[in-house]
Amino acid sequence: MAMAPETDTVPASSSRGPVGAWVRSTAVRWDTAVGVLLVAVFVVGLAGTDGFASGGNLAFAFNDMVEVALIALPMTLLVVAGQIDLSVASLLGLGSALTGALWNAGWAFEMIVPVVLLTGIAGGLLNGWLVTRVGLPSLAVTIGTLALYRGLASVVLGSDAVTDFPHTYARWAVDTTTIPGTFVTYPVALFLVLAVVTGVVLHRTAFGRSLFAIGAQEEAAYFAGIRVKRFKLILFVVTGLFSAFAGLVFTLRYGSARADNGLGFEMLVIASVLLGGIDFDGGRGTLFGAVAGVLLIGVLRNLLTLNDVANEVQVIVTGLLLVGSVLTPRVVAAAVERRHRRAAGAGTVPPESEASSPSPASRPQRS
Repeated sequence: MAMAPETDTVPASSSRGPVGAWVRSTAVRWDTAVGVLLVAVFVVGLAGTDGFASGGNLAFAFNDMVEVALIALPMTLLVVAGQIDLSVASLLGLGSALTGALWNAGWAFEMIVPVVLLTGIAGGLLNGWLVTRVGLPSLAVTIGTLALYRGLASVVLGSDAVTDFPHTYARWAVDTTTIPGTFVTYPVALFLVLAVVTGVVLHRTAFGRSLFAIGAQEEAAYFAGIRVKRFKLILFVVTGLFSAFAGLVFTLRYGSARADNGLGFEMLVIASVLLGGIDFDGGRGTLFGAVAGVLLIGVLRNLLTLNDVANEVQVIVTGLLLVGSVLTPRVVAAAVERRHRRAAGAGTVPPESEASSPSPASRPQRS
């Protein structure tokens, strides 16, 4: 088999070689842009906001987003697969309410934890069953279960608040307990470990590749032998599990179990994931982008709080970020497509004589 020389396929110029191509592709990727923006916002905070760089504030800033960050991990996998779950914050609230109700009933905390986690699994299983077996769209299903799970939380605990949780467990979730020598709290450290595991699953395993295939073209993935319904069901169950666990963390961090805990968190989770470049239609995105989106929203919220910006304005900023994260990539893609069409119309297509005689480097080779 005659192989084309390496120099025929890779130009000598570094700006046009594989390294240059990688630099160009990375520079225009949305998740990279979010990472750069995160660094820029962090630098602005260091330079212009008193107290931002203190260990106590950084511990608070990251710990304040830890429940959103935990739920964003499985939500990233869901959105990559072309699904969504709007009931995550309600499951968090249900987990918190159940924690308070069982503690009031005299249960040992060691027994409460598995019950709450099993409740999250059951909630995710219901969502997944309705989507995969009944055939309902995930958006419609989880809008319904959003109300269902929040209503169940109110039934379980009512309007009461339970606050006397054991310090033995609560101290591990608060902002003031950090890993010695760092400003990293234990919930944030757990999130970082889970983020690495999730990243490996999404980007380095057959399971992750299957999720991208399902999100890109579900029917094609099915005919390729991927068990689409089973994969979706697993994702909803894992999302329910993480949501319930986030409810436990939230309850211990604030020392209060309430039925309305986590109200509105679903918007923060989805905004973080989409801001990080996960395509709402599925099939594209990176976990790095989702994590960068979570951190960017967390740092922005902290900066706005330190500068006495009202919570209503923070909600507006989050909404604008969500709209921008969905709209901007599509505008950029449309602009690139128009540029390619203009280039094709300007005569940059190779002459017919050249196109009909491919070079040895471009001909398909046989092994």
